[in-house]
Amino acid sequence: MSRSHLATALSVTFLAILAPTAGAQDARQNAVGEFDFYVLALSWSPSFCEANAERGGGTADQQCGERPFSFVVHGLWPQYEKGFPEYCQVPAPRLDRNIVGSMLDLMPATRLVFHEWDKHGTCTGLSARAYFDTVRKARAVVKIPSDYLDVKTHLMVTPAAVEDSFVKANPGLTPEAVTVTCDNRRLREVRVCLSKDLRFRGCPDVDRRSCRRDELVMPPVRGG
Repeated sequence: MSRSHLATALSVTFLAILAPTAGAQDARQNAVGEFDFYVLALSWSPSFCEANAERGGGTADQQCGERPFSFVVHGLWPQYEKGFPEYCQVPAPRLDRNIVGSMLDLMPATRLVFHEWDKHGTCTGLSARAYFDTVRKARAVVKIPSDYLDVKTHLMVTPAAVEDSFVKANPGLTPEAVTVTCDNRRLREVRVCLSKDLRFRGCPDVDRRSCRRDELVMPPVRGG
């Protein structure tokens, strides 16, 4: 066997050995109703809209119109201690448009509500109405720090400072239960981990995916 063929054979063997580890997932993967906790993802709407405009999306998205959205609910996501389920029922049970309309104050885009039900809600084992009721209850658990209620100009922050502000504003919330995500310069989301009964709880696997940038910008609320 030539050296090149030997090297190829060894590489294939090495990858085959690694494959089970790389593809490892929770044994319950995508089993309806079987998960460990929730992540409440709160999106900084001005960042989404600014990035959307840069991509040429303009104000086509519902949340990027004239209403002054700040933190909005991206979703309530079932999680495993490591990893998460998704699209647990395909096709997803039909979502009543009355439910969609009732959520637009928290999740200000029709397609977002449909998407979150299809990808995440179907994994909870709850009916659509019960799932979105739980989304609303989870959002009510988390108090937004006063510094981020009425941002009128571009605000420079650090991920650690944002996390600390949420911890101080929410008794019982610990740094291990909240994380910040970002793009290359903007704060994108604050994610809070909640137990199934909607109490703050640590989530090391989620926390490890926190933004590592030294400084981020929070664009102002529309109309600010």
